[in-house]
Amino acid sequence: MDTTHIRNFCIIAHIDHGKSTLADRLLHLTGTVPERETTEQILDSMDLEREKGVTIKASAVRMSYTARDGQTYEMNLIDTPGHVDFQYEVSRALAACEGAVLVVDATQGIEAQTLANLYLALNAGLEILPVINKIDLPSARPDEVALEIAALLGGAPEDVLPISAKDGTNIAELLERIVQVVPPPTGDDAGPLRALIFDSHYDSYKGVIAYLRIVSGRVRLGDRFRLMATHVTGEPLEIGVFRPGMTMTGELTAGEVGYLATGLKTVLECRVGDTLTLETAAAPEPLPGYVKVKPMVFAGLYPVDGEDYAALKEALDKLQLNDAALVYQPETSTALNFGFRCGFLGLFHMDIVQERLEREYDLDLIATAPSVEYEVALTSGETIRIDSPADLPDESTITEVREPWMRIQIFTPDTYYGTIMDLVTRRRGIFIEQEYPAPKRVLLTYDIPLAELIVDFYDQLKSRTRGYASLDYQFHSYRPEDLIKLQILINEEPVDALAMIVHREEAYGKGQALVSKLKDLIPSQQFVIPIQAAGGGRIISRANVRALKKNVLAKCYGGDITRKKKLLEKQKKGKRRMKMVGTVEIPQDAFMAVLRLGDD
Repeated sequence: MDTTHIRNFCIIAHIDHGKSTLADRLLHLTGTVPERETTEQILDSMDLEREKGVTIKASAVRMSYTARDGQTYEMNLIDTPGHVDFQYEVSRALAACEGAVLVVDATQGIEAQTLANLYLALNAGLEILPVINKIDLPSARPDEVALEIAALLGGAPEDVLPISAKDGTNIAELLERIVQVVPPPTGDDAGPLRALIFDSHYDSYKGVIAYLRIVSGRVRLGDRFRLMATHVTGEPLEIGVFRPGMTMTGELTAGEVGYLATGLKTVLECRVGDTLTLETAAAPEPLPGYVKVKPMVFAGLYPVDGEDYAALKEALDKLQLNDAALVYQPETSTALNFGFRCGFLGLFHMDIVQERLEREYDLDLIATAPSVEYEVALTSGETIRIDSPADLPDESTITEVREPWMRIQIFTPDTYYGTIMDLVTRRRGIFIEQEYPAPKRVLLTYDIPLAELIVDFYDQLKSRTRGYASLDYQFHSYRPEDLIKLQILINEEPVDALAMIVHREEAYGKGQALVSKLKDLIPSQQFVIPIQAAGGGRIISRANVRALKKNVLAKCYGGDITRKKKLLEKQKKGKRRMKMVGTVEIPQDAFMAVLRLGDD
């Protein structure tokens, strides 16, 4: 099709502002999906996406729309995730578009992720089309929100289109505005092929399916392709577009969005953000902006039943085919035996992966407390990276430990300024700046260690602000800090799965709190169980789990006191021997106690 009749756009918004509902309504209005065949959240194909009401993977669909000028337009919609953990997918989707529909909830107004995605879209040079959704709700305040958006973007409040994705109000007008406002793609069919891979998934018959935006050139069945970052070559098994199911066309030309079945057997060979070109007449250089996805949060996943280790490995292999951001490697623990050290984009990504493993592959898993990746400078001059506290070398061999810091932005009503400042300061946060992008709303910017952010910071933020504050974060830098390993010893044996890397000043408080919690969680045995926290070369805190005691004097109805002493001494020797050979079963709650050390 002539590129002047193509419109490539995406929908961006804060989580739960109605992106997927709006996408459904556009599909119905253009006749891409008939009303009688519809389900809610058409583009959210995973059960978890429907249950949690969030988009986890970006989706693409082609629609045909006949505008009021009588021309038929090819409209390629890319529905992006709204959660901050999947921001990389959002940035790739934006690179495949010329315009973005910015959706703002009429009851909530602008939130942190609204701003974050807006800035991403502006940096990508996209044309922004703001709309206010959910105007049908009784608590909607469209006029007030329109003023907020106009103050943020410039322009008049009347330019912001009020819509209701649920009942279809003004959706036809939105399509007309997309045709008028979003520019057509540029690109020449005759030039060298350069296609951006903005997403992918794995098909057991066709291999990796790459989602493409053709920037220049064309690709047909029979052409040999090459991926410019991984240098992998191959021949496409199928080429087509999404309507919304995969529909084979055999060719994609400049400006179009579609898919290419590569036949490759691992998603790692076909990375999101890579550039696809032809093996012969290749493009001289790749498209800009390719960055390898980097995990930020690490945790151990162990099967409850040791016999499920092989099943867990197979499940991770299969899951990684559809989620290139998931990384893992085998790990052993003295407490939990064999498992895997997994890397995730964030805590929400970790929850999704664990739930998919348990639900789709019928596994019972224990997850250790999440940690982050540290840089450790050694006295030998070498610098290593560790993602497990158990791997931290001896303190005498360390020059300095550097931890990852994040730049966070909190968007909140200004009445909660004080409580947010208190929360961030307690987590070693550093104030950077504040802005007032809307009346009575403040945007606070801080730097904070990632280790303090991943545990329960978001929950604390929501509870302190009654749910009104929203959070966005991105990696900023590694900074040297006075960090030590906090080791937990149970029955005088170190438990590597409970180890933590903490700031030296916080080691005593966290060690004492963790020992107290473990004392309540670990069940009593036939012998006394000492629980100790050690850090900086000394024992910081200790508590004992009292032994279950049998009354050995119950049958003594008199007699000399020495008879009773003999029985008690015999019992004491037996318990001492039992302590030497006995093992302590540590419940799952004990490992999750590390997560609840925040602001009790």
